[in-house]
Amino acid sequence: QRQRTGAGHLRPTGMTYERMDVSEPASISTGIAQRYATAVFELASEAKKVKAVEADLTVLQDAMSTSDDFRALINSPIYTRDQQAGAITALAKKMKLSPVMANTLSLMAQKRRVFVLPQLVQTLRDIIAADKGEVTADVTSAKALTKTQADKLAASLNKTTGKAVTLHQTVDETLIGGLIVKVGSKMIDTSIRSKLNSLQNVMK
Repeated sequence: QRQRTGAGHLRPTGMTYERMDVSEPASISTGIAQRYATAVFELASEAKKVKAVEADLTVLQDAMSTSDDFRALINSPIYTRDQQAGAITALAKKMKLSPVMANTLSLMAQKRRVFVLPQLVQTLRDIIAADKGEVTADVTSAKALTKTQADKLAASLNKTTGKAVTLHQTVDETLIGGLIVKVGSKMIDTSIRSKLNSLQNVMK
């Protein structure tokens, strides 16, 4: 037997709908990013342009961190496929991205996959670091670290991980002292703001 749903569609009587796992969209994005990142790395390796792609990743990460317009472009569903592709192509040229990365972003825009760009950048950075026997640490601080501070942090992380560490630094002026350091899936948070937020949660 079948019964009519509110939308006018028929479904078997007694059929139940399973609640979708909220982690599924994230896992799908990660899978898509992994495929693109692997393809980019292989193409860059063949063309001996890995260093150029590394520079692209820094430019893209900075844009995602500082530009609300850029984040809206890659995340907002209001843009048509053609609008997004056109904007991405223009931005890639303005950012002076390597041909490998520019072509990849253009393809992603045509396939409506630009929303995975944050995961792509992180995954590709990890792939390149692993290929060099290094590990990348994402470092967020209230103000830019001096060379001495960065060198000391890299040396400390090197002892902890046993690998050469490359720092990717981001400034977040809302932090109240301290650092947020992420190495792979491990996060070290020494910021006062985080401690205050934790305290507020406990007091609620």
